[in-house]
Amino acid sequence: MTTFTGRVGVIGATSLVGECLLPLLIERGWEVVAFSRRMQDTQHRLKNLLVDWQLLRQEESSDDGNIPTTEKQISHWICLAPIWVLPEYFPLLSLYGAKHVVAISSTSRFTKDNSSDPAEQALAERLVDGEQLFIGWAEKNQVLWTILRPTLIYGLGRDKNIGVIARFIQRFAFSPLLGEAQGLRQPVHAHDVALGCLAALNAEKAFNRSYNISGGETLPYRAMVERIFLVLGRKPRFVTLPLWIFRGTVFCLRVLPRFRHWSVAMAERMNQDLVFDHEDASRDLGFCPRPFLLTREDIS
Repeated sequence: MTTFTGRVGVIGATSLVGECLLPLLIERGWEVVAFSRRMQDTQHRLKNLLVDWQLLRQEESSDDGNIPTTEKQISHWICLAPIWVLPEYFPLLSLYGAKHVVAISSTSRFTKDNSSDPAEQALAERLVDGEQLFIGWAEKNQVLWTILRPTLIYGLGRDKNIGVIARFIQRFAFSPLLGEAQGLRQPVHAHDVALGCLAALNAEKAFNRSYNISGGETLPYRAMVERIFLVLGRKPRFVTLPLWIFRGTVFCLRVLPRFRHWSVAMAERMNQDLVFDHEDASRDLGFCPRPFLLTREDIS
């Protein structure tokens, strides 16, 4: 019988990382209260888990006089929603008596701050502002905080990185490249991100610290895409495009919902190294990510 560890609240529980995290928490003895704005798909896949599902409401407030009972107290939290929306739920965290909050940010705060795409620059700013607001609120309210910044997340066919490239290849039978596409990448599996969140919950060394968490293998962008071809059972086929043609291609692709978030800046980064050391996370959290070994499940 699993020993009871404690009660944990998970905001954004139906996310990709949430789907990996919830079974791990239950396996380790946590009582999980899962908060989400959308319940249907992931909740159905996890229907056999003993999870208390709660519809996430922004109107939750600590100012309405409804002080939670001891039974409702949730001291540990993991936020898998974008960190810039976390301030909307500070009243919820206060209402339930949060003592330690682990939040997911992104290394995009560093890689997209000088992007040629204003939307990507704005994303980097939201990440920075979200982190600062979170830290400021936590320190003001004497709440311990931990921030994890993953690199390119993939897994379960649900990500907007590897999964989107795979769907492009399946639809068009090739992958476009800008130049040599030798910029280095460190894809990190959603399950490894979930393990990092789990480790950070009770790791005293992680209190009031932030960590970059990258994948267990560094490889060029082109080699990363070649592995996607191989898992799909296809021979790698690349088409090298000049920037001006790439710009027109992206403009056309964005009409399709699956490729709406594509930008020319994404192509420009194919030749930029996006590498982050996760040594601190390995030391303090025992973080040991897998190499980039794709399975069919990761892209289907």
